Amino acid sequence: MSLSSDQSAAFLAHGGFAPGASATLLVGVVFAVLLVWGVWALRTAYVGWAEHKLTQRQLLGVAVRFAAMYVVLTYFLLS
Repeated sequence: MSLSSDQSAAFLAHGGFAPGASATLLVGVVFAVLLVWGVWALRTAYVGWAEHKLTQRQLLGVAVRFAAMYVVLTYFLLS
């Protein structure tokens, strides 16, 4: 659904920024959270692997799941 020109002007007047900027901010926050979570998950899995609590296959599984989530979110949010 697209905003009319009156709605867009009202949003800009009261918010101080364009509606597209808030969408860009939201996408940026989603990717930032995903990357922080991914670094945490990969680091935790690596530490578990280094301490012989996880197998190499489980470590690879964490990396593949993170990569798949990143690719899917990139496709849905940036297309």
